[in-house]
Amino acid sequence: MLDALIIISFIIAGAGVGFYSIDLLPPPVLEQVNNIEGLGTVMAGFGALIGTGLGIVSQTSYRRLEKQIRTLPPDRIFARAIGLILGLLIANLILAPVFLLPIPNEFNFIKPLAAVMNSIVFAVSGMNLADTQGRALLRLVNPSSVESMLIAEGTLKPSASKILDTSCIIDGRVESLLDTGFLEGRIVVPQFVLQELQTVADAANDQKRARGRRGLDILNRLRAAYPERVVVDPADYSDVGTVDAKLVKLAQEMNAMLLTNDYNLSKVAKVQQVAVLNINDLAKAIRPAYLPGDDIEIKILKEGKEDAQGVGYLNDGTMVVVEAGENYIGNNVLVVVTGALQTSAGRMIFARPKSATA
Repeated sequence: MLDALIIISFIIAGAGVGFYSIDLLPPPVLEQVNNIEGLGTVMAGFGALIGTGLGIVSQTSYRRLEKQIRTLPPDRIFARAIGLILGLLIANLILAPVFLLPIPNEFNFIKPLAAVMNSIVFAVSGMNLADTQGRALLRLVNPSSVESMLIAEGTLKPSASKILDTSCIIDGRVESLLDTGFLEGRIVVPQFVLQELQTVADAANDQKRARGRRGLDILNRLRAAYPERVVVDPADYSDVGTVDAKLVKLAQEMNAMLLTNDYNLSKVAKVQQVAVLNINDLAKAIRPAYLPGDDIEIKILKEGKEDAQGVGYLNDGTMVVVEAGENYIGNNVLVVVTGALQTSAGRMIFARPKSATA
């Protein structure tokens, strides 16, 4: 109904403009016309055709704009509205002294032209500012956090948003965390992280290219599986040089948590009082704690450094050194834990075949 109303409005407007446009013709031209009403009807027809074309274009543009607005998050719409209002307000403040200037009557057209151009320039500038500094702009209006405002509206869950970095996406374990339900809240992928992923995927080095493509594949699967939770944030900071620094700044503005497996980024973020979830720390925390006397079934893969030793690995990569395990290389064997050692390189577990201790 709205589409038809838009088109019909343009048709009527075009027909009216065409019909009354004959009044603008010079009198000598009108004197040569035998049927003024017929000319008006013809002009109205041409105006209606032009109005039909303009109506279809306007209706299509309106639907495209409506679709884009529906996909925008509420905080982005609100920030753009504030930016538009501020831009128009500044434009009107600047125009006030311009209209007081003593401009000759021959150049009076400059005033409305300056008003239109000034309003357009400042309105667009205000919305662009809202896109890049939207959250800071919202905090000027409401000192409380943006997320708390959106939670009150029911548009976000109370859980803090999680911002993914490039290494975390390529690592892939975030996909399992989401599948198991242990990771709550909105998952934010910044636009500059996407750009870094694309740069890695286009690298000349085969290994880097494979890692970048793996990250893009994982991200596409996450977007398909969780379209409402995984969002791409277009915020960028041209004055910030590194991606890590941009991640920290975005987390500060959003009051969000960083999800990463980068040790250095975790330390830098914590210094700047940004909450960090390190996947490696999580993996260490949920690693089974084997005590002396516990049984483990493990496959012996190779010889150890000492005589008669065999070496195997747990699913999490923990090395298990089996005394008298050399004869079991290539086989699965049930072993009994005799001790454990934590080193800088990781954890080592010492064991003996259970058949040897029986």
